[in-house]
Amino acid sequence: MATPASPIATAAPPELAFSVLDAARVPFSAAPTLAFSLQIESLGGQAIRSILLDAQIQIGARRRAYDPGEQEALFELFGATKDWGTSLRTLLWTRTTRVVPPFTRDTVVDLPVVCSYDLEVAASRYFDALQDGEVPLEFLFSGTVFYSGPGGGLQTIRISWEQEAAYRLPVAVWRQTIDGHFPGTAWLRLQRDSFERLRAYRSRHALATWEDALDALLGEGEAG
Repeated sequence: MATPASPIATAAPPELAFSVLDAARVPFSAAPTLAFSLQIESLGGQAIRSILLDAQIQIGARRRAYDPGEQEALFELFGATKDWGTSLRTLLWTRTTRVVPPFTRDTVVDLPVVCSYDLEVAASRYFDALQDGEVPLEFLFSGTVFYSGPGGGLQTIRISWEQEAAYRLPVAVWRQTIDGHFPGTAWLRLQRDSFERLRAYRSRHALATWEDALDALLGEGEAG
């Protein structure tokens, strides 16, 4: 009679906790980039061999107040303030992935986020509309945790999207990040045919810069 196979020993899955400690501009980056200092704790002190971490970052737009100038600048996103009870909503900012190296009790890793200044993107328009204060951010985590079983064998467990962290990003830090690459400028995306017409206008009038061409066109419109 065959002997039943012994059950494979498994370690209790680790419990993790996440918190965002700080945020700072990444200098000398190819594009405007913020680095969030992310603390990860293994609550039972269990050794973690690595984490393939997915992070989704949302803007909790309902969780701050807005002055009249900001309300006006946010009209394109949320409409008139009288409708903000239903139209003011959470915005998805970005998703990013990070490989976390081994640790035992806790570790702090940088979570880099590239900041777009394309004002066609809702999150960028939101940031650009704010004068000061803080942006309430919501971090949602998922991914795969790799840890050791009782015999040293590799085991894995998924992180559910229930893992969250909150952080209030100073608007000044976002502006420093953008201004480090694009000081005193803003982006305007045009259809190709509109751009070609603008370029032809600039050439016909021997204007040195795109700003000169726009100023001339605006001046003609005001004169008319």
